[in-house]
Amino acid sequence: MKKIGQYTTRGIVSEGVVEKIQLNDGKFNTGYKVIDFKILSASLSSSGNSAAARLSTEDVGAMPSSGRMINMQDNREIAWAVTAGATNGSAYVDSVVDPDNLVIEDLYISGQNGGTNVAICFMITLEKYEFSDWRGALAMVRNRSQG
Repeated sequence: MKKIGQYTTRGIVSEGVVEKIQLNDGKFNTGYKVIDFKILSASLSSSGNSAAARLSTEDVGAMPSSGRMINMQDNREIAWAVTAGATNGSAYVDSVVDPDNLVIEDLYISGQNGGTNVAICFMITLEKYEFSDWRGALAMVRNRSQG
């Protein structure tokens, strides 16, 4: 794989909504690797200052049927982030990114903020790579639901 660039995308996603982050350039020999994923609650009030979000390679729904916001058994989920804040402005932020992720098509982000309908701010850092067509096809299969 040959690295051909690094990109950052950021924005806001509403709680309980799945947002598509369009990355697909129509080629199967280029793709992105998520290297960092951070979130913050859009509110630092005491009622809406903790949140969880995930990145996936398909729309897995705002809340999966399993009831779990984070499901590391689902190979479509590739990154997870949490934040917990306090009314004094301090915050705890952490994330986990699957180091083997490779996104050929698009990303999807969804999150929860304690059922408060407070939006979640996000920032995603990606590296873009060029590789052989067969590697792209293999990554596309891996990024799909297998069951």
